[in-house]
Amino acid sequence: MGEIILTMKGIDKSFPGVHALDHVDLEVRKGEVLALMGENGAGKSTLMKVLTGIYTKDSGTITYEGREVEFHNTKEAQDAGIVIVHQELNMLSHLTVAQNIFIGREFKKGFRIDDKKMNQEAAKLFKRLNIDIDPTEMMGNLTVGKQQMCEIAKAISHEAKIIIFDEPSAALTETEIEELFKIIRDLRDQNLGIVYISHRMDEIKVITDRVTVMRDGTYVGTLITKECTKNDIINMMVGRVIYEDPKTHSMVPKGAPVVLKVENLNAGKMVQNVSFELHKGEILGFSGLMGAGRTETARAIFGADPKQSGDIYINGKKVTINNPQDAVKNGIGYLSEDRKRYGIVVQKTVAENTTMASLENFCNGVFIDKKKEEKIAQEYVDSLATKTPSVDQLVVNLSGGNQQKVVIAKWLTRNCDILIFDEPTRGIDVGAKNEIYKLMNKLAAEGKAIIMISSEMTEILRMSDRIVIMCEGKITGEIDIAEATQESIMNLATREIG
Repeated sequence: MGEIILTMKGIDKSFPGVHALDHVDLEVRKGEVLALMGENGAGKSTLMKVLTGIYTKDSGTITYEGREVEFHNTKEAQDAGIVIVHQELNMLSHLTVAQNIFIGREFKKGFRIDDKKMNQEAAKLFKRLNIDIDPTEMMGNLTVGKQQMCEIAKAISHEAKIIIFDEPSAALTETEIEELFKIIRDLRDQNLGIVYISHRMDEIKVITDRVTVMRDGTYVGTLITKECTKNDIINMMVGRVIYEDPKTHSMVPKGAPVVLKVENLNAGKMVQNVSFELHKGEILGFSGLMGAGRTETARAIFGADPKQSGDIYINGKKVTINNPQDAVKNGIGYLSEDRKRYGIVVQKTVAENTTMASLENFCNGVFIDKKKEEKIAQEYVDSLATKTPSVDQLVVNLSGGNQQKVVIAKWLTRNCDILIFDEPTRGIDVGAKNEIYKLMNKLAAEGKAIIMISSEMTEILRMSDRIVIMCEGKITGEIDIAEATQESIMNLATREIG
């Protein structure tokens, strides 16, 4: 273990109605990757925002490189060598790679920006990171993975001594994750201290040296990664045992009617001749690699993207779906993988979001019946166990898992019989995941039909009654859960059909 570079001791932070951090401790060493883990709402992001000067702590001490410090903004933290690489990339697509890296602190030649010097310095950073990226390339032309590498180069350009990675792999492919891990290991070998925030348990075992766990705004403890199991970490995070056994047989009753039938659906390159059936009470998993066409298929069915051809039948009757309003009228609800963009309005309350898809049922003339709205919202808060001080709370203040529950409540209020869950647990911790799984199983048992798109193999095997596999915009196979294995799914996910 390297020497301690950062110690946070007894950090306390409260917001109106919320005690976000309750005397939290954190220790970061040089030349290590420290995982920071906890359920959504555990306080991880708040702690990092206190460290980097976004929030002011109420009490406690921060000791960095042997002296007590308190940063008042992110620039002060960056100048001291503490940098965050955010999950949501902060790059400007119309500028070059080098211009993005040095934005706000450009090299000058007289009064003019010295692009040549910036390109040279960016090239040096990429050489240090062993990355092959052209500094003169437009940022918008790069893949998400390459943009992430540019964020890391930007962090290094601040002469970083501590880099905080916040869910860095959420939008990356397997190959890009391997490249990311190689860079992180190189940075560790250069004696940097690295804080790695992630919900992906398998990553933690691969890339980290120690694991610090938080729960409900408190510090639970720190483990040495190679000396602990996945279950040890989960137990500390949630304070209870969570079982992740795969489903062994379909739970759909024999002879369950077909509620949705899709025939020869075509919508651009990513949806080619797609046909499948969905039964009442079934969870139909859609598996495949990134770019397989699963989300595009869901969006075409929901009318969010135009389809070129194909037929959709609901309860045996052919329907026309040209837009999401048509889909909703026909009893289809869609939980997008990007809930903040398509699922909720974060600056509105829990109650307002809950009734958004069925507002006509809550109107008296031109006025909304607020009492009726709040009553139904409270019923779903109770039945879904949504953690919120009240239904008047703004959704922006809820954790990711609870925001997802609000989206589910919206479609349940609409009484949709067909629900499309697109990456339902992305960015959600293991405890909240378990609650979403229980909820999906409950909905299926009550007769709702669910399409679940997921990139997590364990999730597909745990939740699905049947699995449809896609590759390059086409369905390459369909497997009953009783026969499904990771290998059989992966074989079909990488098999193109001519």
